[in-house]
Amino acid sequence: MIPAQKIQNKLVNAGIICYDNKLKTCSAPCGVPQFVKGVFLMNTNSKLRVALFFGGVSSEHEVSCVSASAWLRALGQEPCADKYEVFPVGITKTGRWLACHPTPEAMADGSWEQGDCTPCVLSPDRGDHGIWLLKDGKAELVHIDICAPVMHGKNGEDGTIQGLFEMACIPFVGCGVLGSAVCMDKAVANALMDAAGVPHCHWVSASRADLEMNGPVVLDGVEAKLGYPIFVKPANAGSSVGISKAADRAALEKGVEIALREDDKVVFEEFIDAQEVECAAIGNPDNPATVLTTRPGEVLAGAEFYTYDDKYKNGVSQTVIPAHLSEEKLDEVRAAARKAYLALNCAGLSRCDFFVERGTGRVLCNELNTLPGFTPISMYPKLMEHEGLGYAELVDKLLTLAVNRRKGAY
Repeated sequence: MIPAQKIQNKLVNAGIICYDNKLKTCSAPCGVPQFVKGVFLMNTNSKLRVALFFGGVSSEHEVSCVSASAWLRALGQEPCADKYEVFPVGITKTGRWLACHPTPEAMADGSWEQGDCTPCVLSPDRGDHGIWLLKDGKAELVHIDICAPVMHGKNGEDGTIQGLFEMACIPFVGCGVLGSAVCMDKAVANALMDAAGVPHCHWVSASRADLEMNGPVVLDGVEAKLGYPIFVKPANAGSSVGISKAADRAALEKGVEIALREDDKVVFEEFIDAQEVECAAIGNPDNPATVLTTRPGEVLAGAEFYTYDDKYKNGVSQTVIPAHLSEEKLDEVRAAARKAYLALNCAGLSRCDFFVERGTGRVLCNELNTLPGFTPISMYPKLMEHEGLGYAELVDKLLTLAVNRRKGAY
């Protein structure tokens, strides 16, 4: 943490007068534009200030708000309450950043935007180490100790906001830029798993340009390599958004159309008749021996495959922990999850999704989610709870991993 006096002196030299947050007034030297007037808010206690980011410009905006509301509750409980001070930052669907003070209920249902909100930006200047509040022609710098991006999908778990945290040199929860971007792009993740020897299903990828210029030829190749049925997925999207299952050429073409609404690249994967199981992984790769994976849980989907609505809306799907597998197979999945986690450069946490093929027992990696759902019905916190780590303890553990992560390790 940067000493308050050092930052105060720097800001005074820059023409900004800094005060302790107990003071209520501010001023600036003569000739300094109004927009640089401000107050520097340092913590007056020993708690670490956690910027809790939620929402985002993503098809998963709503579920992010629900996940973050559970984080907000946890941060007010032991062991978090005595360690952390929460500073919520909501990002609207149009991309506005708003500092706010919602209740968990208002955060979850979206009504937080109608509350007391202040426009803000995270400063990329490492000397600031915080967030600028912009209100009434004044800029107020709030010191931040840890960033917690509880955001799913694009612009949340794809490496974009992680790059901003890296530039600002503020510790943050979860994977870094590379790990986040790799796991978000299914084609890149599949290629790296091939290289690392992590088994997964057969696949093909194609860009929008490929499909627009040579669509029939591309789809002929997909059919020849994979056979029907075929899963059609946007390369960059989360929570089963834009995914369809094609049983013939007409459905395959329709699936491409649906996937291209979400991304400029499409991934085609063979159908595997299998149990869908998921592991929770936690730990930093700078000390691989400490990376842990849970016993896998099983998803009993309420639809033909595990859809977005099934995960977050209708509650029809069921989870079974541990999965209905032999002890040997449970251990095999855990080991494969750890291998995939390290191969894809993950850090902090990920949910590792697998298929266990019926008949053969083959364990195949489907994908890794670097910021998985944290709603009350989400698999990741349920898996960790089954291992003896409650929700608030899990949040504390993830924040501790963020602080302790060695810079430059990944």
